[in-house]
Amino acid sequence: MTDDDAPEVPVVCEACDTTTRVSLSEVADAIERHNNQVHDGDDIAQVDPEIVKHVTDLAAKDMSVFEDEA
Repeated sequence: MTDDDAPEVPVVCEACDTTTRVSLSEVADAIERHNNQVHDGDDIAQVDPEIVKHVTDLAAKDMSVFEDEA
């Protein structure tokens, strides 16, 4: 998979009122760079919370977290 084919993740910054899509492999660096340059290092920009919730739900389902133990 090339960088052109890599999935992109929406990153939101409510303080700047912006949303951008960043290659999955660069998400952490892009968020850190934005927060350092624009928000004095405060954790403002983040992966879109809806994406985080969806991925968390998928992981929990995969790990059978929601299933009753018998």
